[in-house]
Amino acid sequence: MEWKLFADLAEIAGGREIDVAAEPGDTVGDALDALLETHPELRDRVLDDGEVADHINVLRNGGNVRHDGGLDATLEAGDELALFPPVSGGAVGR
Repeated sequence: MEWKLFADLAEIAGGREIDVAAEPGDTVGDALDALLETHPELRDRVLDDGEVADHINVLRNGGNVRHDGGLDATLEAGDELALFPPVSGGAVGR
């Protein structure tokens, strides 16, 4: 499986697309564990007290997993996984 990382998460991991050892039948949580195992520098940014921090969005096929099975959701072939940190707007044009 592949994770797509955005904003500072991509900077911390050293890339926007990270392959991990997870496959169909594993869970989103398994894929996240694999990501954090290979990129431990992300752990403090993504987790809070061992759980995904409230401000980090874990997406599977564009939907937030908090609303669709959570980290226990089973991965299927072709799933797209992404991690989004909070994003704030830029300056308003004048």
